[in-house]
Amino acid sequence: QVQLVESGGGLVQAGGSLRLSCSASGRAFSSYVMAWFRQAPGKEREFVGAISWSGGRTAYGDSVKGRFTISRDYAKNTMYLQMISLKPEDTAVYYCAGLRTTDWGRFRPADFGSWGQGTQVTVSS
Repeated sequence: QVQLVESGGGLVQAGGSLRLSCSASGRAFSSYVMAWFRQAPGKEREFVGAISWSGGRTAYGDSVKGRFTISRDYAKNTMYLQMISLKPEDTAVYYCAGLRTTDWGRFRPADFGSWGQGTQVTVSS
C-alpha cells in the first residue's frame, strides 16, 4: 500500500482557485489508479475525480466537470487537483485515495484501499 498525504487546502473566496497535492510514499505509485473524494459535514463521501495508472485517462464527478483538473507527476510521486471557479458548495474535506489496479472505472470509496488524512477546503461566498 502507498501512504498518502494531502496538502494545499485552505480558505478561498468564491470564484477563486486552489491546487491540492497528494504525495505518495512507497513503491509502485505508477501502478495505482489515484482519485480525489470529498466529504462535507453531514454528507456522504463524494467522488471528485480520478486518473488512471498511466495518466492517460481521467474521470470527473458531474459537479466539478469543467472546473477541476487532475494530473500526476511520476517523478515526484504526486497527484494534483487543480480547482478553478470555486463555489461555496465545494467546501469539504478533500481526500486522495489509491487503488492498485490496471482496471478503470471503479470509483466508489469502498474500491480504494489507500487514503490520506484529508485537507480542508473552505470557499466563502
